[in-house]
Amino acid sequence: MPQPDLTLTPAGPAFAPRYDAPPPVPPFEKFEKFEDFEDFEKKDRRAGRSRNPYRRLFARPGTLAFTAGGLIGRLPAGMFGVSAVLMIAAAYDSYALAGAVTATGLAVGSVVAPLTARLVDRYGQARVAVPAAAYALLGQLVLALCVHVRAPAWTLFAAVALTATFPNTGGMSRARWAHLLRDDPDALHTANSFEQAVDELCFMLGPVLAALFCSALFPEAGTLAAGAFFLGGTLLFTAQRSTEPPVAPRVPAGSPLRTPGMAPLLAVFLATGAVFGSMEVVTLAYVDGPVAGPVLALQAAGSCAAGLLYGRARRTARLRTCLAAMTVLMALPLLAASTGSLLALAAGLLVAGMATAPTMVTGMGLVQRLTPADRLNEGMTLAVTALLAGIAAGSATGGWAADHAPFAAFGFLVPLAAAATALALCAVAGMTKARRSW
Repeated sequence: MPQPDLTLTPAGPAFAPRYDAPPPVPPFEKFEKFEDFEDFEKKDRRAGRSRNPYRRLFARPGTLAFTAGGLIGRLPAGMFGVSAVLMIAAAYDSYALAGAVTATGLAVGSVVAPLTARLVDRYGQARVAVPAAAYALLGQLVLALCVHVRAPAWTLFAAVALTATFPNTGGMSRARWAHLLRDDPDALHTANSFEQAVDELCFMLGPVLAALFCSALFPEAGTLAAGAFFLGGTLLFTAQRSTEPPVAPRVPAGSPLRTPGMAPLLAVFLATGAVFGSMEVVTLAYVDGPVAGPVLALQAAGSCAAGLLYGRARRTARLRTCLAAMTVLMALPLLAASTGSLLALAAGLLVAGMATAPTMVTGMGLVQRLTPADRLNEGMTLAVTALLAGIAAGSATGGWAADHAPFAAFGFLVPLAAAATALALCAVAGMTKARRSW
């Protein structure tokens, strides 16, 4: 075995470097200008180094700051609904009223959200998101005040309608990545995977924080805490002007709904949302106890982990492949619930959730490719709106199945059927020559 060579240094004898070995990988670096990062990236490729794609992603200037703001601003998405249900039920002793109020907010938001996104595309993220967020927060504060003073029920519906201007922070964050990484599809795939993992993380932590604030402090505390997170995160996100995509020149192309392929894709999102909505309700009904929340959170945990792993993959799967995997994996909770074992159900939900993030990442990638650049926020908001509509429909169907179940695990047939429907819709849409890549 050859002995290493010694050389003299100011500090004394030391091993001489081996010139046939690759140069050492430098530590995580931050850059002030995009030109500096591009020069570093070219040198890194020439050196043959294989770096963590997430480290490379966040070496770009400004990305850590807007991602942190987006994370804080998105966390209340999983808090506001749970907080509203808890505080309304506590004040009016009616879960039916609480559900009706939150459903009204969702319905009004599904109409207003695409219009807000259109304004974002037309005038820029900072100019629209801040006033839209302030107006939506005002609606949440009015709702909390009405609940606190036990105002008539109709005032709750009027107040929740004011919250419909919530800007789609996740969509704006994805639009920033699409702008920054427009010439690097591999990095954009990693960014989209990370954004999906962030979504899952927010929907894991949000309900837990909402329940903690409402139970430990007072019923309206969850709404107030969510409002503080929401406004602070939005201000931090929009303050990062260096990464904000410029307003693209508009052409008279109409709504993204007119883009070929967009309507079938939104139908797939609608059915996919029904998977999520029904799984939540039937799991809560099946477990029916204090451990229902943690058991359900395992599905989001599996999705979060799968999203981060999917972002490291060098190849992406087709949407049909992802939906086929989801359909197969959605049978696991049904089989696990049939055994009557809570541990088996928890494991089934964890594994079933691993198909969620790849499906959403691939679907959102198709939305980005189909939508014109000057309507990107509107296109992604339409996808989220279809997803939310599917969640609402799935929740209602799952609730009916849970109430009329001939056997305990009957409700878990609903998310399985919804996943199969999404796969069938994607397969039918993919029959055309232009969409075979789906």
